[in-house]
Amino acid sequence: MIEDIKVAYVFPGQGSQSVGMGMDLYVHYAAARAVYDEIDKILGFSLSRLCFEGPEQELIQTMNVQPAVLTTSIACLKAAQEASGNKIPVPTFTAGHSLGEYTALVVSGVLSLADAVRLVRERGRLMHEAGKRKIGGMLAILGLDLNTVENICLAVKVDISNINSPNQIVVSGPQENLEQARRLAQLKGARRVIPLKVSGAFHSSLMEPAVEGLRNAINEYNFNTASIPIVANVTAQSITETSAIKEELISQIVHCVKWQQSVETMISRGVTTFFEMGPGNVLTGLIKRISPGAQTFNINSVESIQSITNWRRG
Repeated sequence: MIEDIKVAYVFPGQGSQSVGMGMDLYVHYAAARAVYDEIDKILGFSLSRLCFEGPEQELIQTMNVQPAVLTTSIACLKAAQEASGNKIPVPTFTAGHSLGEYTALVVSGVLSLADAVRLVRERGRLMHEAGKRKIGGMLAILGLDLNTVENICLAVKVDISNINSPNQIVVSGPQENLEQARRLAQLKGARRVIPLKVSGAFHSSLMEPAVEGLRNAINEYNFNTASIPIVANVTAQSITETSAIKEELISQIVHCVKWQQSVETMISRGVTTFFEMGPGNVLTGLIKRISPGAQTFNINSVESIQSITNWRRG
């Protein structure tokens, strides 16, 4: 029975965006339209137009893309709920990759959508400023195990910033150190080494200048106890209490996102089905590499929502 399936909702982070995201949902679903209209009013400019029309160079700016991805992810969920008559499976856990963790907080009842959007816009600004103060970048290493990448990091003084799947690990650090890491990874037999298009060395010690500002920003908002447990990026354990959630958000900005371990935690607690809500399909791909037997669904378009409602009828 579908009702017996344990489900997790997962939410993508920065990098999943594309110009045009959410536009078909805005046109077809009143619930998605209401999300974008609310955020446009809150921010005082048309974030929806930026999502739908670009320009891309403006969309990908850190302080724009973070609220844009969060807003689009919530619009995807609301559209799916509308289309299904509010009958898509209720999650046992929520989780998000980096920025996506803030989307999970909205869905778990910790933050209002309005507060989450304001907070991630400030988070994006702080991360961008930290990136200008301590210049760095990020590098995805494919095809090497964690132990090998840890040894590379020790040798060239970079940090592991994302453990995405058994053979996709991201490192962050100063550009000259990343170049050394790239060469060493290739020597060790990496299948691919890909520089990421980001404005800083996210989830590393180079983001330290953003910590105090983020802590102050977090303290300005009302946090509730989570009604649905959130599997945290930094510890890969479920959390519900507000104090733990606040510390997670502050720690997350300078520590590794343990996505592989987070997915493994959810699976170990009985989750068999993952709904990725938001632009792109990055998390679905990673989950399939972590656990090939997991059932995954993307909710990011009218077409994908129709396939979900058909699956439920089946």
